[in-house]
Amino acid sequence: MEALAVRLSGLDPYVDGALRIVAFYDTLMRRRVDLPALARASAGLAECVAGVGLRGTGRTIRVGPDGRDAPGAAGPSSGTVAVVLDEEEIGTVWLERAGPAGPLDEVLLDRLALAVAGAVERYGPARTTMADPALVELVIGAETDEAARARALRLLGFAAGPVVRVAAVRSPRLPLDQVGGAVCPGGTVKAARIGGVGVLLASAVDRDRFPAGVRAGLGAADRPDLAWREARTALRLTTAREPVLEHAELGALALLAEVPREVLRGNPDVAALVRLAGAPGDPEEEARRNGESREAQTPREAQTPREAREALDTLNTLEAYCAAGSLRRAADALHLHHSSVARRVDLIGRALSVDLTTPTGLTRARMALAAWRLLGD
Repeated sequence: MEALAVRLSGLDPYVDGALRIVAFYDTLMRRRVDLPALARASAGLAECVAGVGLRGTGRTIRVGPDGRDAPGAAGPSSGTVAVVLDEEEIGTVWLERAGPAGPLDEVLLDRLALAVAGAVERYGPARTTMADPALVELVIGAETDEAARARALRLLGFAAGPVVRVAAVRSPRLPLDQVGGAVCPGGTVKAARIGGVGVLLASAVDRDRFPAGVRAGLGAADRPDLAWREARTALRLTTAREPVLEHAELGALALLAEVPREVLRGNPDVAALVRLAGAPGDPEEEARRNGESREAQTPREAQTPREAREALDTLNTLEAYCAAGSLRRAADALHLHHSSVARRVDLIGRALSVDLTTPTGLTRARMALAAWRLLGD
């Protein structure tokens, strides 16, 4: 490696400097230096103020080129790089150079960020939200014995005794660690993605703090494995109008999740809804989940863009009417004239062979819609 470095340095002075910086930080990491030492060494190497900031603990270190703590407030940074640990951004490193950034500042900051991540992991606490999926699976697994579950919770940072809340999450855009931080600020929260669904384990969950565009189901049971099963059921029944549901709110609807899928699929009301709205699943959610446009959804192979829009309009109308219980309230929710909604509801009722204006018909539609969503997961 040293021979290669000598050969490269003869070809390009930039490469020589970059290799020396890499070797400099490799030496620091081998010596297992802590964060203040990393900051001091970086400030001396860069000949300007170097900073390290960690999100979880709120700790900030700023050191001048003389090796002392930098006085006053932080100045404008000439370069910044994120510190990433376990695929989660846990902080930043930066240089406060008076003039423009140096030609090797980017290399220096990249190596400093790696060294800081290693030091945080070594000396802790890392305070990362993303957790080892294997540990999370032990916590929520139905076949895990209680001793193994307790050990997994302890390794994840949860104290023995208090109930751990469990949430099932679908977040098309926002990273799972940010969702966890939003709903459990200041508390213990761990996240992992298992089987395409996000899992949140938290000391507490504020359902009102779930970000827009996120779907979530919350379990109510004290045992994490039962709570996970409840959270998955609640997630499957979420809608655009009710993106967050607690299992306790489902009441008798939760019983539908216990019905075999072939029985649900064979019910005449559910079968009629499938013919009317297309393949089971939420069209918008399926499109977001697969990273596709609404016109390119995989569950409806034979649908044209127009048919996909009509299916979406049908679902939105039926969902709004079932939630509101009246044409006028449904029209307000859809921002349409009530006569337009009345025509849509009449057409939907005829297609389903159900009189949606009667209490019995409305109940049948609600049950069919819930069963249809359960089929889509």
